[in-house]
Amino acid sequence: MQSKIIANGILRALAFIVGILLFLFFLYKIQSVLIYLIIATVLSLIARPILSFFKNRLKLPNILAVVITMALFLTVISGVVSMFIPLIKEQGHNISLLNTEELRTRMFNLFHEIDVFFSARRINLFSELKNIDLTSNIASIPSLLNSLVGVVGTFSMGLFSVLFITFFFLKDNRLLHNVFVLITPDRNEHKIINSLKKINDLLSRYFIGLIIQISILFAIYSVTLLIFDIKSAVVIAFLCALLNLIPYIGPLIGGVLMILLTMTSSIEYDFQTHILPVTTYVLFGYIIAQLIDNFFSQPIIFSKSVKSHPLEIFLIIVIGGLLFGITGMIFAVPSYTVIKVVLKEFLSDNPIVKSLTKDFD
Repeated sequence: MQSKIIANGILRALAFIVGILLFLFFLYKIQSVLIYLIIATVLSLIARPILSFFKNRLKLPNILAVVITMALFLTVISGVVSMFIPLIKEQGHNISLLNTEELRTRMFNLFHEIDVFFSARRINLFSELKNIDLTSNIASIPSLLNSLVGVVGTFSMGLFSVLFITFFFLKDNRLLHNVFVLITPDRNEHKIINSLKKINDLLSRYFIGLIIQISILFAIYSVTLLIFDIKSAVVIAFLCALLNLIPYIGPLIGGVLMILLTMTSSIEYDFQTHILPVTTYVLFGYIIAQLIDNFFSQPIIFSKSVKSHPLEIFLIIVIGGLLFGITGMIFAVPSYTVIKVVLKEFLSDNPIVKSLTKDFD
C-alpha cells in the first residue's frame, strides 16, 4: 500500500514536471506572438491618454477616437521609416559602387594620422591596428544587404500584427481587464481591478515619460550634429536617442556610435585640423545631453511614474540584465512596477511590501 502511494506521488510529480516543460515549450514556440502582445500592450498604454482626450474632451465616438489615434501612430511610424529609407538606399547604392581599395587607403590614412597624433603625446593607442585588415570583408556587404530583404518582410508582418492587436486593445479597452477578472477567483476580483487600474495609470505615465526623455535627447543631439554639418545628422541623432532606452549601456553605445559616425562623415578631411576638433565638440554636446537626461529627465520620470527610489531602479535593472540580457534591462522597470502594484494589493500588511510601496498611497 505504501509503495503504491509513493508510486502515485512520483507519477504525479513527473506529470507535473512534464506539464511545466510542455507549457514552457509552447511559450517558446509562440514567443513571437508574446512579443507582439507585449509591444501592443505598451503602445495601448502610451495611446490611452490620447484616446481619452479625443473621447472626453472632443466628445468623439469610441471607434472614431481609436481610428484617429491609430492614424497618428501610423503617421509617426511612416515618418520614422521615411527618414531611414533614403539613407539606407543611398548607402546601399554607395556600397555597391564602392572602391574597396580606395576605402582601405582612406581608412588606414585616418588611422595613421590618429596614431601620429597620439604618438606625439607618447600614447601608443593604435599600434595594434597596423596588423588588422578592417576592410577585408567590405566586398561581402552587398550580399549582406540582400539578406536584409527577408528581415524587412518579417518586420512588416510583425508591425501589422502589433498594430492590429493594438487597435483592438484600444477599441475594447476592457478586453484585458475582462480576461484577468475571468480567470481570478471572485474573492480577489476587486483586488485585480484595483491592480489593473493602478498599473495602467503608472505605466502610461512611465512610457509617455520615456517618449519625452527620448525627444529631449533627440533634439539636443540633432542641434549638436547640425551645427557641425554632420551628414545624416537627424538619423544619427534618432538612433543614438533610441539607444538610451537601454539603461546605462545604451548611452555608452550611443556615444561610441555618434563619435564613429562623426569621424567617418569627415574621413576626407585632415584628422588634427578638422576631424579631431569636430568630434571633440560633438562629444561635448553629447555629454551635456546625458547630464540633462541623468539629472533632470530621468529623476522626474521615475519619481512621477513608477515611484521608486533610484537605488531600487539601479538594482532592478542590473538584476534584469543579468537574468535576461538587454531585453531584461529594458523591461526591468515596468515589470518591477507591475510586481509592486500586485504585492501592494495582495500583501499590503507585509512590512517589506509596505516599505517598498509606501509612495503608492
